Amino acid sequence: MIDRVIIIKFLKFCAVGFSGMLIDFGTTWLLKEKVRINKYIANSTGFVLAATSNYIWNRIWTFESRNNEIAVEYFSFILISVAGLGINNLVIYILNDRLKLNFYISKLLAIGVVTIWNFIMNFIITFR
Repeated sequence: MIDRVIIIKFLKFCAVGFSGMLIDFGTTWLLKEKVRINKYIANSTGFVLAATSNYIWNRIWTFESRNNEIAVEYFSFILISVAGLGINNLVIYILNDRLKLNFYISKLLAIGVVTIWNFIMNFIITFR
């Protein structure tokens, strides 16, 4: 049975992830549509700002980390996030391109897979 503390951390992790999604989409939209920056630069900027915000909130609120090696912890978090982005694209490729599932259904399922991946990896590696 899953421990109650882990469930609470997972729910906090999801709340932080939702706020990160808003930062990612908001930044990307603002830079692409209003500032007219290249869509890939806008998208990358949104990803980095969201991942950084997620790290800070997960460090403080979700995992309550007291680790003094913040740079190492941040780098670990970002590497796991980038791996998660790769998994996200792979799941979308398999479900949408290969199995012909609707793109947004594929994206939703990919987000679910990556949320679990990111939580487990950060729980056992970054914030152990």
